[in-house]
Amino acid sequence: MTSLLTRTADGLQLDPDLALLEALTSPSLPLKKDKFRRRDAELDPLLLAAAAASGPNVTRNHYAHDFFPGVGLPKAEGAWDWSKWDGERAGTTNQAKKLVYISRQGPRSSRTQEEKENAGLVSEFAQPHPSLLPSKRERDHSQSLAIPSVTPAPQLNPAIPVKVTCMARTRIPTPHGTAFLHLYHNNRDSKEHLAIVVDPSQFSDDVTSISTPFIRSRTLDSVWNDTETEMDRLTRGAYVRRLTPTCQIASSPEYQRNSHIPDTIPAPLVRIHSECFTGETIGSMRCDCGEQLDEAIRLMSQPIIIPSQSPSEPPTHIPGRGVVIYMRQEGRGIGLLSKIRAYNLQDLGHDTVTANLMLGHGADERGYEVAVAILQDLGLGSSTGQGVRLLTNNPDKVRAMKKDGLKISERVPMVPRSWRKKQEGGDMEERKAGATMVGGDAVHGEDLDKYLRTKVLRMGHMLDLNLNLNGE
Repeated sequence: MTSLLTRTADGLQLDPDLALLEALTSPSLPLKKDKFRRRDAELDPLLLAAAAASGPNVTRNHYAHDFFPGVGLPKAEGAWDWSKWDGERAGTTNQAKKLVYISRQGPRSSRTQEEKENAGLVSEFAQPHPSLLPSKRERDHSQSLAIPSVTPAPQLNPAIPVKVTCMARTRIPTPHGTAFLHLYHNNRDSKEHLAIVVDPSQFSDDVTSISTPFIRSRTLDSVWNDTETEMDRLTRGAYVRRLTPTCQIASSPEYQRNSHIPDTIPAPLVRIHSECFTGETIGSMRCDCGEQLDEAIRLMSQPIIIPSQSPSEPPTHIPGRGVVIYMRQEGRGIGLLSKIRAYNLQDLGHDTVTANLMLGHGADERGYEVAVAILQDLGLGSSTGQGVRLLTNNPDKVRAMKKDGLKISERVPMVPRSWRKKQEGGDMEERKAGATMVGGDAVHGEDLDKYLRTKVLRMGHMLDLNLNLNGE
């Protein structure tokens, strides 16, 4: 056995480190061995030796995470028994890979790649804690709602047909009249797109000599499950007329007033509108998106005048009808984060197209397959039907939607309100109620003029720059 004494200038002295090692590892304690038992299992000699050698600041937490990192990993080999941990090869570095931040408003291409990377990391961990899972009562309740399965796919696959399902519908009073808000799920992305249906004739059962089919969702009115109740249908919005405490009539899959459309009735107005947080919610005047959304709902709410067949009879007025498909494609598909950065590049002197290209995006990354599928679910734009009148200035949108199967009978231009008011000499400071923060007012300013001119000159939008008196 190694001697516990060390020779110094003053003679032989007891070495404290050797004495501690001797006390921890010797077969028996040197004193009072009949009265005190060894406590190797409770004290853990290696732990005490590491603490004594490293100083007073070493704790059990340091021991578990630094000396034996396998203890802290739930699914690592030997996680609960450090003696089974074999260590790592010399020279290897083990740096944990961090999860990638995913902007839910980001462009589709980068979002799907980041979701794949995160999926590989998350799959390495154990199942969620039982407290985070739905209870049996919650599972039974979700099953009783009989919601159809429309699982969003993480990436686009052109070989799979687009499938949309209207999950809910409700009445929305607006300054321009009452509309029906529809929420859709689809199998192409994880976003919830919307349809704003203007069709006030659905509130009345008064049948006139000139009537039009109701604009209703086929997937919403269909039977989802044999066990669904009338309350299930009413809750999701499959009802007839106006839902009140005294009027509760669930719709049937075949519910329609009239399937024939007279030739004298124009096709319904349709606007494919892309989400714009800055223009609609904040009232930004860098674009006219908020104004266009309000103007589309206003135009659809205007009564339709049907000329009479006889000169002695007055013309007939029927309620206006139309649909705004509200697509969650912020910033022409590049996402809110890139859109804000593009604004800074515009302040540096670049236009909206160049700013998108500098950020690595296309000038316009939007798609319209889901929008066409929603319109067809509402009974509009099929190849055998009447077609729609599309509210847009964008020729690329017209071509893309025709390619995706939408029948367009007419393109209706959307002239900016500020341009019309300049031409008419009206007051642009008047504040009117509207569907967005912009309301019924006209967006105007130098930033807007630059934005509109870029859309005309670089993106081919069909607007007459001569209408803008300051366009040169």
